[in-house]
Amino acid sequence: MRSVNEWFGNYSKDHRNPVNRLVHWVCVPLILWAVIAALWVIPVPASIGRPGFWCGMAMIGAFAFYWKMSKPIGAAMLLVFIVFGLVTEGLYRALGPTTLLWSAAAVFVAAWIGQFIGHMIEGARPSFFTDLAYLLIGPAWLAGKVMRRLHIGY
Repeated sequence: MRSVNEWFGNYSKDHRNPVNRLVHWVCVPLILWAVIAALWVIPVPASIGRPGFWCGMAMIGAFAFYWKMSKPIGAAMLLVFIVFGLVTEGLYRALGPTTLLWSAAAVFVAAWIGQFIGHMIEGARPSFFTDLAYLLIGPAWLAGKVMRRLHIGY
C-alpha cells in the first residue's frame, strides 16, 4: 500500500490552483455527507440493525483503509464519520428517509458539478480517473491539511 505521503503528494499534483482547492474545501465534504446520507436510508432488516447500518458498515471499511494508511489520519476520519453520522441521524429523524435521500442526491449532483468546474479551472483531470481509491483520498487530504494547521503529524 502507498504511504500517506505518496497518496497526498500525488493528489496534490492535481490540486494546485487556489480556486480548485477552495472548491474542494466546499464540495468534498458535501459529497462525503451525501454518500453517507444515501447509504443511511438503505432499508435494513430489523433483525440485523436500524437505519444507518449499511452506512456504518461502509464507514468501517473506509476507516480500515485510512487506519492502514496512517493511524492519525484514520483517527481524524473516524471523527469526521462520527460527526457526519450524527448530523445524518438528526436529519433522518427530522426529514424522513425520502426527503433525506432526495436532499443527498441534490447535494451530490451539485457538489460534483462544482468539482468538475474546479478541475476545468485547474486544467487537470480529477485524480480518481487514474485510481478510484482517490475518491477516499480527497476527504483524508483535507483532514491532513487541518491536522497540519493544528500541528498534528500524520
